[in-house]
Amino acid sequence: MGENLKIVHAQTVLPEEILKELKKKTGESTTKDALAKAVEHYIKCPYTHEDTFEKKIEEIIKKKKKA
Repeated sequence: MGENLKIVHAQTVLPEEILKELKKKTGESTTKDALAKAVEHYIKCPYTHEDTFEKKIEEIIKKKKKA
């Protein structure tokens, strides 16, 4: 990352079910740690160019609307 590493505060709005699933998949109990682990994985993962994350969010939202 380099010597001039700058840390920024970033936030987003997520459906509660997405956050619960993210914590479960990452094995982290806090939102901060789950998001950090997910972002690190996303950046390193060779498959991130695919639209699977967007499709998953759409599926969860559709399920919530049907319920």
